[in-house]
Amino acid sequence: MPVGAFFVRRRGWSCLEDVTGAREGVAWCYRGGPISAEPRINDRIRVPEVRLVGPSGEQVGIVPLAKALELAQEYDLDLVEVAANARPPVCKLMDYGKFKYESAMKAREARKNQAHTVIKEMKLRPKIDPHDYDTKKGHVVRFLKQGDKVKITIMFRGREQSRPELGYRLLQRLAEDVQDLGFVESNPKQDGRNMIMVLGPHKKKTEAMAEAREAQAARKAERQGGTGANAAEEPAEA
Repeated sequence: MPVGAFFVRRRGWSCLEDVTGAREGVAWCYRGGPISAEPRINDRIRVPEVRLVGPSGEQVGIVPLAKALELAQEYDLDLVEVAANARPPVCKLMDYGKFKYESAMKAREARKNQAHTVIKEMKLRPKIDPHDYDTKKGHVVRFLKQGDKVKITIMFRGREQSRPELGYRLLQRLAEDVQDLGFVESNPKQDGRNMIMVLGPHKKKTEAMAEAREAQAARKAERQGGTGANAAEEPAEA
């Protein structure tokens, strides 16, 4: 509830009015409690007639609500209001429980396949030794293969700050080493004591996720195949 708000009764409506905004006529009103996102079904539908759609999508036409409920009982289905703002409202005969389950599964699958842009970060020193450079580069390669962006930060300390060209050359070297997997999305720029560059992947996140799932499935099938082969060899050895 907003600060400084109170409930008032007005013509059968419950209104939540903001005292500080009363002069501007600011009000939050609802009728019969909070608004539900769920559609009205069966006896919750309160209209004299509806435009009915059959179980297979066929148009039945405008029928009295009582007739629509009777048909729902005959088909052992629910009467679901699918277009409440239409005149008359549009209702459909369906198995509402099954409809909700399938909708939840589709939403879950959509979230599973949804690609979230992730920016990884890798920090290097201007005078990094070859072994550490190879290790850091390996991480950058892995991130780009996963379809993620990588923020490369060169950290300068002490007298290194007077030689920014060291960091610039190191960033250019790294960009060239991984050019098959990514590109320079943001060119090197000085940011205080650091120099920053952003690499973007050539491969989209969704493609990388799909390839990772395929590779995982292939490894699983290979392990199962190996286990089956070993089991088949045991009787022969006996």
